[in-house]
Amino acid sequence: MLAARQNIMPEAGAQSPVSPLPVGAVGTAAVCAVERLRLSNFRNYDSLALDPAAQVMVLTGANGAGKTNLLEAVSFLSPGRGLRRARLRDVVRQGAAEGAESWAVAATVRGPDGPVKLGSSLGRTERGRDKRSARMDGQTVSPSSLSRVIGVQWLTPQMDRLFLEGPSSRRRFLDRLVLGLDPDHGRRVGAYERSLRERAKLSRDGGGDPAWLSALEARMAASGVAVAAARREALARLQRFLTAAVGQFPKAGLAIEGRIESWLDDHPAVEVESRFAEMLASNRQHEDAANGTAEGPHRSDLVVRHLDRDMPAAQCSTGEQKALLIAVMLANAKAEAERRGAAPILLLDEVAAHLDSERREALFAEILALGGQAWLSGTDRNLFEPLGGQAQFVTVDRGQVKTEG
Repeated sequence: MLAARQNIMPEAGAQSPVSPLPVGAVGTAAVCAVERLRLSNFRNYDSLALDPAAQVMVLTGANGAGKTNLLEAVSFLSPGRGLRRARLRDVVRQGAAEGAESWAVAATVRGPDGPVKLGSSLGRTERGRDKRSARMDGQTVSPSSLSRVIGVQWLTPQMDRLFLEGPSSRRRFLDRLVLGLDPDHGRRVGAYERSLRERAKLSRDGGGDPAWLSALEARMAASGVAVAAARREALARLQRFLTAAVGQFPKAGLAIEGRIESWLDDHPAVEVESRFAEMLASNRQHEDAANGTAEGPHRSDLVVRHLDRDMPAAQCSTGEQKALLIAVMLANAKAEAERRGAAPILLLDEVAAHLDSERREALFAEILALGGQAWLSGTDRNLFEPLGGQAQFVTVDRGQVKTEG
């Protein structure tokens, strides 16, 4: 555990720095929604045509019917590896016809600037390796470019242990939040990770030319400090909304624990870059090639605290941990709506089943107030009855869907 911590948490019981958002305030932003969805050879779907017609889409059906697969398909309209973080090859439908060794997701998405046609599919590099391909209005683009059109955020049952697992899961969660507030964040993280891998390879191969290694470490320091600075700024934005929140979900305090972030508390970014590069150079002889670079934003950790209880999230009950996750997600959606002009699309897999009735109805009210599109899945349709006529219900059964209304 690193001793240095860049702390953005307010004191427990501190007064809100901003006025709470009135219900519907964020909902005045432009609507961000999937209006047309088409799948081919995706998981258990041979083909699918679905035209969402509501702000809230409720997917119900038995376990294994394909509800999460639909949410995963929507998640591929944004950068990254999707909500399951699966290997691209594993997304291809089992039993697909010979020669049909790819999958594709196509959608018409309405963003702040109007409708855009987005696509994502399994492609190949020149060396025949799997890669993810993306298209926007018919043109091939980098998958990272998709974040400039819409934001997509998700919560899945696998994330319920986020506060109990190692730091890597929390870093991924944090970087996903930052990406919604800063579309360039993915590019910075990618540049830093490439430098990290290249430096590790040079270390395994004996170190390489010192001048070349110094140049690599300078690039690594520049991208690493940019990553750390973006994380700090995003947490400060999120904390505004978390502290201002009222209602059924707990107030969460966020902090990031890491050496580079702590340096940014007291020094300008250009000075921190120099210090980071010097540290990398001085550590060359002491780092184990098998363990990689010992210091940097790839070692930082997101720290979450239940402010009302003045307790670390990891020590809270399972239900309170789930409520904290939802509180952070809602704060991020409000912050993104403020920045982008439209709330992100929310993908909530089996969330309602783990909430009591009061928090469940509070979540539905928050979603409707945001004004963006949300996709909710569950096995029990009755849990979503409070949404009434404000949602479109879709029954999912073994790769087939039936819409109501």
